[in-house]
Amino acid sequence: MDEEEMRKDVRKGYAKIARDGLCCGPSTSCEGSAAMVEDMGKKMGYTEEDLKSIPEGANLSLGCGNPVALASLKKGETVVDLGSGAGVDCFLASKKVGAKGHVIGVDMTIEMIDKARENAKKGDYENVEFRLGEIENLPVADNTADVIISNCVINLTPNKQRVFDEAFRILKPGGRLMVSDIVLLKELPDSVKEGAHPASCVKGAMLKDKYLKTIEQAGFRNIETAGKGQYSIEEVANDPNAKVIVANPKTKTEELKSISELEEKQKAIVEQVLSSTMSLSVSAVKPE
Repeated sequence: MDEEEMRKDVRKGYAKIARDGLCCGPSTSCEGSAAMVEDMGKKMGYTEEDLKSIPEGANLSLGCGNPVALASLKKGETVVDLGSGAGVDCFLASKKVGAKGHVIGVDMTIEMIDKARENAKKGDYENVEFRLGEIENLPVADNTADVIISNCVINLTPNKQRVFDEAFRILKPGGRLMVSDIVLLKELPDSVKEGAHPASCVKGAMLKDKYLKTIEQAGFRNIETAGKGQYSIEEVANDPNAKVIVANPKTKTEELKSISELEEKQKAIVEQVLSSTMSLSVSAVKPE
């Protein structure tokens, strides 16, 4: 599959999620999905206060961390969110940077942009805007951002080097990068990647060392990693859309007894994913 076909697949997958949301369990019923989404959000690092402070529908629990909490945002800063979705991280960043700050969310899915703009209007976020565009070709001028954040999106892109090159371009000298993402500890079989949903976090995930090298090659320095966590089978079992979403690394074996029964084929895929993937928070700086 070429790069454009991959983008079309991802765009289609996220357009569906923007329209339908995430359902709880393997059935077509979405009953109980709001509680599931909130629970998943907490496991990713969002506090109850965070989730209550944003417009309803902004949190789709499509991330794998809370980059805003790790970015140490300051009043008056300009923040760019790569792959902003329905706007959850933009709205949290908005409160951190204040009225004199500015937050720009970039997403390539029209349905997500529309949803995010509706949420911004509902919450009266005057310092937040959403722009339609690909994160490999950011619709943002050079030296604009003090901080770039991204939450489980770069793994979906076919050209990660281009993404980090663009991030470097739009950051001011001394600007900071804070990314939560999915990386591989070892390569997954092609059959697993090909069988994954277009919006799956593992679809285009890269080996951890190669991922960090790509950031370095873009020109970033002071690269540090934190917030590591492995997949939880609980989230895999209960998410019929993305199929593989990062979650609580502390899930205990005994908790699995209450999980909906998985088909044998899906169980095998889950086991491969659990042993091969991890969530990773990465910070880096553009030199002065």
